[in-house]
Amino acid sequence: MRARLARAGAVAGGAAAATLLAVTTAAAAGPPVPDFRGKELTGVYSAVGFRTRVDVHDLSGFRRHILWPANWKVCTQSPAPGQRLDSGAITIGAVKTDEQCPRT
Repeated sequence: MRARLARAGAVAGGAAAATLLAVTTAAAAGPPVPDFRGKELTGVYSAVGFRTRVDVHDLSGFRRHILWPANWKVCTQSPAPGQRLDSGAITIGAVKTDEQCPRT
């Protein structure tokens, strides 16, 4: 009888741990990424948390350094809008606000 109770407790404990793991994993994935395309680069930094790494690169082909985000607009982003931010990083392709985004 004792062995049956021990097995039942192990099964119930394992199911509870699996449920807890699923809830924790879903919460860790984070909210869906907003659509930043066409918006000012400063909006990206305002929208994502301080724990999220933002990798930004110049899409113009001139390989310029982005020193003042208010002068740049977002053309591309990864992950795509609506997807979950799983990696803790978002990659942004940007151009100066007075330039056109390159066609991809």
